[in-house]
Amino acid sequence: MSVHQNYIAGAWSDGAGVAANINPSDVADVVGEYALADAAQAQAAIAAAKNAAPGWGTSGIQQRHDVLKAVGDEILARKAELGTLLAREEGKTLPEGIGETVRAAQIFHFFAGEALRLAGEKLPSVRPGLDVEITREPVGVVGIITPWNFPIAIPAWKIAPVLCYGNTVVFKPASLVPGCAWALADIIHRAGLPDGVFNLVMGGGGTVGDAILNSPDVAAVTFTGSVETGRRVAATCAGRMAKFQLEMGGKNPFVVLDDADLDTAVECAVNGAFFSTGQRCTASSRLIATEGIHDRFVDAMVARMKGLVVDNALKEGTHIGPAVDEGQLNQDLDYIAIAKDEGGNVVHGG
Repeated sequence: MSVHQNYIAGAWSDGAGVAANINPSDVADVVGEYALADAAQAQAAIAAAKNAAPGWGTSGIQQRHDVLKAVGDEILARKAELGTLLAREEGKTLPEGIGETVRAAQIFHFFAGEALRLAGEKLPSVRPGLDVEITREPVGVVGIITPWNFPIAIPAWKIAPVLCYGNTVVFKPASLVPGCAWALADIIHRAGLPDGVFNLVMGGGGTVGDAILNSPDVAAVTFTGSVETGRRVAATCAGRMAKFQLEMGGKNPFVVLDDADLDTAVECAVNGAFFSTGQRCTASSRLIATEGIHDRFVDAMVARMKGLVVDNALKEGTHIGPAVDEGQLNQDLDYIAIAKDEGGNVVHGG
């Protein structure tokens, strides 16, 4: 089995180590072996991104559009293949994996359009005969640190705007899901970007992540993950006056009031708590039912949950249903996967 390498300065390179990517829904299935970068390789990726930043920052909007559109086109053309890869390495059902892949393609297409709409402002000055011109410029190198729960959609909605607005990328995916990250890097590699504009460094947070956070050459960091790690990202970036953006988890309440439709409430609660492998930022981690519906809601939830099955993500029995066909998936930014439980009940997951 060949090792999937890191991508630094326009070339594939071996890591300091190798890790196996295991299917969590079928531990006998080895998705692949992926390189692990060390701190030196992370620094090399940062240096490559820094060197490429001036050229990409002044690149033409048509070039940016063409690259982003090419990435979106290939993702969409390979949605079944990439969706299967996603389901294998992350564990969500195949329909959800394909739906997320389509969403990633649409994100790249959206920002391909935005690249052609870059604009500033021109305002009159208080001084006669002079104008004030406002332009938007890239910040430079952006470090991207993504989680395991949406291994292609979250990287897409970080990478696409970073490239659209003329910044360069050092991308560290979650160690649990390197497969989608590598596949996305491979697509980006062939889309026509200059060397160094996009870099993939797979590895642990304590090595690659820390190198990104502490480097004075990384102008901004975008992070999705735990509250604990997010606080450290914020403190580190603030300490060196770097820009940062955080998306962290929470304890999300799902509230059921007395006048709620019981069947709808149960389906929404089960969907929110357990679908997408229960690993959404907005997953229902607390169910709150008011007194008038409490007992009926609990009894119905127990009955409904008895029909849920934990199984291989690729096993037949989940499908895209008639309410959400491929045409709709290709049109909407949001996706809906439809899965059937053991009793044949259809549950929507987004």
